[in-house]
Amino acid sequence: MPDFADAPVLELFRRESARLCASVQRIVRDLDVAEEIVQETLLVALQHFREHGVPENVGAWAMVAARRRALDHLRHRRVVAGSEGELAEEGARMAPSPEDLARRIPDDRLRLVFTCCHPSIPSEGRVALTLRLVAGLTTGEIARAFLVPEPTVAQRIVRAKKLIADERIPYEVPEGPELLPRVASVLEVVYLVFNEGYTAHGGSALVRESLCDEAIRLAGLVLELMPGEGDVLGLLALMELQAARTPARVDERGELVLLPDQNRSLWSRLRIERGLAALVRARTLGPLGSYALQAEIAACHAVAPTWETTDFRRIVSVYDALMAVAPSPVVELNRAVAVAMADGPEAGLLALAPLERDPALRGYHHLPSTRADFLRRLGRMDEAAAAYREALDCTHNEAERTFLEQRIAECVRGLS
Repeated sequence: MPDFADAPVLELFRRESARLCASVQRIVRDLDVAEEIVQETLLVALQHFREHGVPENVGAWAMVAARRRALDHLRHRRVVAGSEGELAEEGARMAPSPEDLARRIPDDRLRLVFTCCHPSIPSEGRVALTLRLVAGLTTGEIARAFLVPEPTVAQRIVRAKKLIADERIPYEVPEGPELLPRVASVLEVVYLVFNEGYTAHGGSALVRESLCDEAIRLAGLVLELMPGEGDVLGLLALMELQAARTPARVDERGELVLLPDQNRSLWSRLRIERGLAALVRARTLGPLGSYALQAEIAACHAVAPTWETTDFRRIVSVYDALMAVAPSPVVELNRAVAVAMADGPEAGLLALAPLERDPALRGYHHLPSTRADFLRRLGRMDEAAAAYREALDCTHNEAERTFLEQRIAECVRGLS
């Protein structure tokens, strides 16, 4: 999609692209055509706004223009197919009353979200397609966010849309037993987007706040459309609580600041309040899922005035519950950190030992860096330096590399 320089059109694209694409898709039943019509609408908007000024209700203006273009496309398609006689009836059906349109749009957007996040689409394709059609990011913006070439992102989007067409993935919200796994796929995509923003895999910046914001906005959209879904509330709570720490995660030089050393006065109180409120709502909806349990852990940090006063025994117990719901080596690794804080670094090393042989963590830099931290706290500086070097070999983010190099230097000085 074009990179509009005009601020009103760019803002329109950000706010309205999902609504426009979802509404047009209902008419034309083709994602490529729907996206093309939305692009054309935005180009028309760009010219119109330059000549006549920005209308008071930009979203309504764009919706009317996009639907007119969609009906024109449908009319042309019917004429070419020789079924012009059916056009009047179909046109009437595709032009609902304002009340019906207001009721239908949220459903259309939800259908679009579920289509983009279908489990049949590879994860990278789901992320790219969702950011393109639902979040309104351009191909270039997605490429810059994930530090991959723009043609790579374009190919992922093309393949995802081709898969939707080839497999005839329905433009619908699933029902019955199919719903839960599909919701899980949607939330997985949203959390992948957030995690890439929260700790970028590469590049010089540790955090890409815009990507975190897009993920939280996506979760808010899903929650708006599914207000009684506890997993959505849990994920929203988790992301708000984690994002609250962003202002304190790097110093003025852009260098990484670990959670124990962060200035908590810099944490966003507004995000913490929103996260805690979402978590309270999630608790009322039955047993907590994996996202809500992770939010419970984040909440323990959020409400503690200092690192030392954090309730680490509570955190260990929540990790135990999380292991029962969604066991994974990463969860077990994070549990070991909490164990080390509750019972000391020796206990942390014992909890870490079974993970050293887990192939799923091979090349995962947080494993050797966690071991290094435990060893450093025990005064075993030579072993700690070796573990930090192992972690350094596994990470490509410049902020993390700088931090690990500093830790190695501290350990070396401790040996002298």
